[in-house]
Amino acid sequence: MNWGLQNRISRIIKPQNNRALMLAVDHGYFLGPTEKLENPKKVIAPLLKYCDSLMVTRGVQRSSVSATTDTPMVLRVSGGSSIIGEDLSQEDITVSIEDAIRLNASALAMSIFVGSKYEYQTIVNLGKLVNEAEKYGLPVLAVTAVGKELGKDARYLSLACRVAAEQGAHIVKTYYCDNFEKVVQSCPVPIIVAGGKKIPERDALQLTFNAIKGGAVGVDMGRNIWQSEHPVSMIKAVRAIVHNNQNVDQAFKLYQKLVSEEPKNKSNKPNQNKSNKPNQNKSNKPNQNKSNKPNQNKSNKPNQNKSNKPNQNKSNKPNQNKSNKPNQNKSNKPNQNKSNKPNQNKSNKPNQNKPDVTRK
Repeated sequence: MNWGLQNRISRIIKPQNNRALMLAVDHGYFLGPTEKLENPKKVIAPLLKYCDSLMVTRGVQRSSVSATTDTPMVLRVSGGSSIIGEDLSQEDITVSIEDAIRLNASALAMSIFVGSKYEYQTIVNLGKLVNEAEKYGLPVLAVTAVGKELGKDARYLSLACRVAAEQGAHIVKTYYCDNFEKVVQSCPVPIIVAGGKKIPERDALQLTFNAIKGGAVGVDMGRNIWQSEHPVSMIKAVRAIVHNNQNVDQAFKLYQKLVSEEPKNKSNKPNQNKSNKPNQNKSNKPNQNKSNKPNQNKSNKPNQNKSNKPNQNKSNKPNQNKSNKPNQNKSNKPNQNKSNKPNQNKSNKPNQNKPDVTRK
């Protein structure tokens, strides 16, 4: 193994304890905008300094990862199928070695689909990628992909990992399973365990602990970190198991402690400003103006004009208006006639009051 190859591997798997914490953010190459990874730049930035390496596509690396980072890049170089396509196993090499070198990749990653329809194509591609990568001292990480038709037991994963190692992969990423020690023992190169789908935080920490205990050098975790409600606290807890040999209880207590210490200004204060001050302005001052002054104007002065003066006119000179302008009284102020002196009008002009009730 040449110096450059050794050096790059040592940046991914730390030589002081032979452990690795890889952060996976390459999901979009077949899933598109994965939940909580819609904005990769925003997701990656606070987590980058806590992982040993970042598994990423070239598009996201260029657009969403700071070029000043010291974190090694494990560059995914395979693809070609999407989640809505016919067969996810139909992958090919999509990134050239030259572009990987331009991106200063520390390793190249691709998937093989052992037992699938395109098994031959993906395994041959792995061999070809190793041939090219070895010329430049670039390590290759082979991902033993699984699917609905493929198994996840020790027998299948042992087969897939061994095939990847036989083709020259320097590191293999696979899944944890029962009898995981058997998978590790039958693979002559380091194994990193995939985090898989989002599970509760304690379960993800248990997975990490079991993987390390079973012989893996580390984990490549994505969704169980950045889909957590507290991703920074979660990656620190995972790191405590990988590099500090903490058990699950210790790591979970650390996670809970870190969550409780997270700045509440980010989550609480903005909401308080939105709910308290704006609402006070909207509810107190505006409502006072609307309810007190406007209502006083509407209820006191207008009502006094409507109830006092009109009623005085009605009571003082009703008979004069009866003969001269009966229709004007009907159309203008029917409600006042009805409520103020209904009985007096009842005997004199019943027919005039009936049509007024019907209009209401």
